[in-house]
Amino acid sequence: MNTLFDIAGKTALVTGGAKGLGRMIAAGFVDAGCKVYITSRDAAAAEQAARQMSESGSCIALHADLASADAAVALADQYKSREQRLDILVNNAGRTWGAPLETFPDKAWPGIMALNVQGPFTLVRELLPLLKAAGSPQDPSRVINIGSLVGAVVERLSVYSYAASKAAMHHLSKELAADLVEHHITVNVIAPGYFPTQMTAHIRKEDAAIQKLLARVPLARLGRAEDIAGACVFLASRSGSYITGSEIFLDGGMAGCR
Repeated sequence: MNTLFDIAGKTALVTGGAKGLGRMIAAGFVDAGCKVYITSRDAAAAEQAARQMSESGSCIALHADLASADAAVALADQYKSREQRLDILVNNAGRTWGAPLETFPDKAWPGIMALNVQGPFTLVRELLPLLKAAGSPQDPSRVINIGSLVGAVVERLSVYSYAASKAAMHHLSKELAADLVEHHITVNVIAPGYFPTQMTAHIRKEDAAIQKLLARVPLARLGRAEDIAGACVFLASRSGSYITGSEIFLDGGMAGCR
């Protein structure tokens, strides 16, 4: 029982791991004994985050702006130049765009879809040999995709391309899970609700807005770092080795209690 949630000694790659949910996930992995690579389009932010997390373990920064498929290939090449296997891939890097329907621009689509959907697919494809090398019937390698509550539930946020991209990520995860199961690789998607990140900063700065939001969350609070980190550690550990093709809603009950 003491090893059910043990991931010490594994190697993980967390995209967008310098800030927000990615930082919470990466810190949880580092604290659990993983060797963690994080990425950011801001090289200085990635280096600073890696230095801070390295105080409690092993964290390495990689500079990557995953706005194109070529950039995802370049990141995979960076990682492959350093490691021969990959136990855990967390596709977290993402971007959003919000505007009323009447003024929602066409330019808000290509970049969002490229980063939020195509990038994760390309990384899985390019890192597949390393994921295969790490996986076994007893301990599969893991792909954890970060979706969103808005990818499954209509939240009326006017983030049309973001919501569509996350819905695509949810379905893509199931497609990949079906294809990769024979290679001892599991693929699951976590759908976070509202966490204290940059994406919710505009809500949290106004007391009336945050109280209105919390009134809609059955558990009456925002998500915490241990919530997202714990879910990822669970999926990456022996406890989660029998789960693939699943959606895990991490939203305080917003989807399941409606």
